[in-house]
Amino acid sequence: MPSPWVPEKKAAWIMAAIVAAEGTWVGFNVATNGRGFCRYLGLLPGSNTGVWPGWFLAAIVTLLFVIRASRLPSVRANLFKPSRLKVLALALAVSAGILEEVFFRRLPMDYLQNRDFGPFPQIAASAFLFGIVHGTWALMGKSLSAGWGATLATGALGAALAVVYLAGGRSLAPCVGAHFAINVFIESGLGLAATRGEMGRRRHSAQSV
Repeated sequence: MPSPWVPEKKAAWIMAAIVAAEGTWVGFNVATNGRGFCRYLGLLPGSNTGVWPGWFLAAIVTLLFVIRASRLPSVRANLFKPSRLKVLALALAVSAGILEEVFFRRLPMDYLQNRDFGPFPQIAASAFLFGIVHGTWALMGKSLSAGWGATLATGALGAALAVVYLAGGRSLAPCVGAHFAINVFIESGLGLAATRGEMGRRRHSAQSV
């Protein structure tokens, strides 16, 4: 009898847990002050929606990271494939695209700016936090080398999104847009890659965001 804890089901449970945790925070903010929260994110006309260099760079970062992640077989096979995991990826794209950009971009970077730190320490802090937290996802494949590679890959993405934040006039909107698009395309495949151990077979694998 096949085990119910197959990679697809394991990936689905992990993604659902992330959606539940992050989505609760997002939902609470929308429910208590939806308009103010959307303005904070730069998602309403009249708020800081960002300037064109930030949006242009966000598109470039999205394209490059999706191409990089597509080196993993499971990501490549699931880029456009409709599935239960793709539905979960869409939900995760909303929750992660908002919560993680607030906690890994705006809060640490604005905190450092308010204490007279320049752009480079801000970018480094954002990249470090983003990479460390996401590196644990690759450990689902029980590989320390995969975890290290994922930390480096997502740290690089965190640095790129930090630059997008600065280039966009310290608006979260371009960052949220890039994060959302990346997750929609690759998250279902990354979940499978992690649970199948594919990341351990590639030293510099891309990782969940």
